[in-house]
Amino acid sequence: MHVVIAGGGSAGHIEPALNTADALRRADPSIGVTMLGTEKGLDTKLIPARGYDLRLIPAVPLPRKPSGALLSLPTRLLGTVKAAQQVITDVGADVVIGFGGYVALPAYLGARRARTPIVVHEANIRPGLANRVGARFTTHVLTGNPAVPMRGATCVGMPLRPAISTLDRAALRAQARAEFGLDPDLPTLLVFGGSQGARRLNETMEASVRALREAGVQVLHSYGDKNKVAIAEDPAAPPYVARPYIDRMDLAYAAADLALSRSGMMTCSELAAVGLPSVYVPLPVGNGEQRLNAAPVVEAGGGLLIDDAALTPDWFAANVVPLLLDSRRLTAMSEAAGRFGIRDADDKIVDLVYAAAGKTRPGSVGTSVSSKAAEPSKEAEPSAPTAAEEG
Repeated sequence: MHVVIAGGGSAGHIEPALNTADALRRADPSIGVTMLGTEKGLDTKLIPARGYDLRLIPAVPLPRKPSGALLSLPTRLLGTVKAAQQVITDVGADVVIGFGGYVALPAYLGARRARTPIVVHEANIRPGLANRVGARFTTHVLTGNPAVPMRGATCVGMPLRPAISTLDRAALRAQARAEFGLDPDLPTLLVFGGSQGARRLNETMEASVRALREAGVQVLHSYGDKNKVAIAEDPAAPPYVARPYIDRMDLAYAAADLALSRSGMMTCSELAAVGLPSVYVPLPVGNGEQRLNAAPVVEAGGGLLIDDAALTPDWFAANVVPLLLDSRRLTAMSEAAGRFGIRDADDKIVDLVYAAAGKTRPGSVGTSVSSKAAEPSKEAEPSAPTAAEEG
């Protein structure tokens, strides 16, 4: 089988696309995988580094709101749709799966012209234009969260890396804290704002070091490649480990009792899957989707939600520091996050990709993938994680 995956542009689209590609390869190492991308964004950096064939098509930005650009969209799309269709035809694709972003809409339209089955995965609570259009062409519509308002969709969750989806935080805690030079017994806060960092989080942490040290709390802080934080060293105080980037987020999650983070859908999904409660600080730009991403797990009791502008050192000292010292409350929040989390989304997506293509998944019982598995569920609920899994 050969699968074309469209999920370029931002890391929020690329990461689940690559995790799905990895899951397909685990199911069948001989499967053909072609990734569609553009010169814009992180496509050319992230996709080849994971070892996948990348085919580039022209980028056509999709307007978020009605405008003159929306009226001219069909004309501007024509060339890139033809380019996507050519890739689909050239590789003999059996199915096209899209995750939204610049490349997804031309991929869906190209697949429709080529009469190739389509699978749509929508991560965000507010579906983007590309996936809203793509969902019209298929019954195989998947979501990363049960609150995504797409009719007839099946909630499968977000595909995660095995190091995350199978993570046993308790079993790995001692190793993880030793790896980062942290004390094995002190309450631990993990702070991260994505690869670029988050200025508000960094500034709040710089202003809160004294309060954290006086409370006996240690910190693991990923401040971002384009940012710096000034934390004075104090050998007599609890450790404050600050790095521009952490490449072993599984160990970072295992080391922490609480996180302070943005709330992109991948971040929310990973934290819930591993049962790590977080103080979510939505990015204050865009259409407000980061607040919506975090709201369900917060409502389930797995975290706190605070606006970017409201994250002040005073609020942090009054709310976050006491929480870090309340082990009973942290345990309850961790359990709530874990119950909300979904660890097996990648495996579910593989099943549905095979079903959409009308193919038999290797190792499946019977002659074809169950048609029931391919049917959209109106009331799909997130599954509870199991301690034996990891990503």
